[in-house]
Amino acid sequence: MTYSLDPAALDEAYLAFWRERHLCTLTTIRPDGSPHVVPVGVTFDPTAGLARVITNGSSTKVAYVRAAAGSGGARVAVCQVAGRRWATLEGRAHVRTDRERVAEAERRYAERYERTPAPNPARVVIEITVERALGRG
Repeated sequence: MTYSLDPAALDEAYLAFWRERHLCTLTTIRPDGSPHVVPVGVTFDPTAGLARVITNGSSTKVAYVRAAAGSGGARVAVCQVAGRRWATLEGRAHVRTDRERVAEAERRYAERYERTPAPNPARVVIEITVERALGRG
């Protein structure tokens, strides 16, 4: 059985799973090629095809995305699991620092996680252009 899904045609169960409050992981690649996996909050905007992670601009995950990004973006994955349900979004990430994009990511985070993030002038958003979706919602 394949769990690969068309990110442009995800079913309602899968999308609903991404609206529920779940801790997620972000996987980036270290310069030596090994995976760096950390817990994060993730929001998914299927209309725009973007997953977003808010974080401090000095974080290790930001450094790894910046180091691997180039013009096409760094390859990353975000994942969440709850019992037998799981969902992974893979794509290309860029670190965005402009206030409008960060504010939109904060708004979406507050909506999904039901809490407004504390003010942080060093906050950035890792935007992931989703290329592949996997899972079972």
